[in-house]
Amino acid sequence: MRAGDRQRVGTRGLEVTRLGLGGTAFGNMYARLDESDAEAIVQAAYAEGIRYCDTAPLYGYGLSEARLGQGLLGVPRDDMVLSSKVGYMLVPRSEGQEDHTPFVDIPPLTSIFDYSREATLRSIEGSLERLQTDRLDIVLIHDPDESRSNDPDWQPGDRGHFDEVMEGAYPALRTLREEGVIGAIGLGMNQWQMLADFARAGDFDCFLLAGRYTLLEQESLRELLPLCLEKDVRIIIGGPYNSGILATGAIDGAMYNYAPANDQLLGRVRQIEAVCARHEVPLKAAALQFPFGHEAVATTIPGARSAGEIQDNVRLIEHPIPDDFWAELKAKSLIVSEAPTP
Repeated sequence: MRAGDRQRVGTRGLEVTRLGLGGTAFGNMYARLDESDAEAIVQAAYAEGIRYCDTAPLYGYGLSEARLGQGLLGVPRDDMVLSSKVGYMLVPRSEGQEDHTPFVDIPPLTSIFDYSREATLRSIEGSLERLQTDRLDIVLIHDPDESRSNDPDWQPGDRGHFDEVMEGAYPALRTLREEGVIGAIGLGMNQWQMLADFARAGDFDCFLLAGRYTLLEQESLRELLPLCLEKDVRIIIGGPYNSGILATGAIDGAMYNYAPANDQLLGRVRQIEAVCARHEVPLKAAALQFPFGHEAVATTIPGARSAGEIQDNVRLIEHPIPDDFWAELKAKSLIVSEAPTP
């Protein structure tokens, strides 16, 4: 497996590299990133053959897009595939208003959900300005379930903003795709159930599935991924390390889905680490490569906080992994038996 291998997304000739670059760190997620480091990350990604970058207005309230755009100024535009998102509109933060995002040292803005046609078009205009580009190759509708996630009765698969998306953002993006303004459209979410609903309801090219098809989670394999094959929807894997634990291993304070991992999960990761040790496979290599066993998966977009992390990710995605490694994980029920492996 090579980081720069090309994979098709959509039916209009758009291709992404197997390894992409996620833009959350550019938005100062959890900690501040120096401007010089952001530029070095983009340059390292390009030097290593990475030709796909993903960002969003939400990431640092425009900061991620602005930094990515600045870093790409010296790169031929046709060499890169860029994706950003719609759904979170940036508005001024009122005095004393608290911000509950994981981004630090950000502009005095906040976000509101708006999936209308007008907001979708305004959001794209703002992204183009911050990215300093004339087009977006992929536009993803961002977190249409999220506004209900604090509701105690909310469950994955609830409709959330489903109707608003299908009446507003989706037809607006579909028209732009038909006109050739953008190359592919999709959704980006942290759950798979609602993505399955969207796959049945619309004509989408790709889904950004964050944290739901990993070494630790394969529930989406039973319904969403087969449906994506049927509908020719390609998967962009976000959060391949489940927000930390598959990168750090089962250490004290290891994070899983943005919260400290519980004892049961830590024990399972220790079992996976033991199999990794027997086969001399880095845990991070297994985490990056595992999703590519499924033919619906086109790319994965781990973030990076340094140029060195980019180089490490390239090395890890290309690290040879023997078939016996995956067989042992299945034999010990550490991944489901029906999971296809690379």
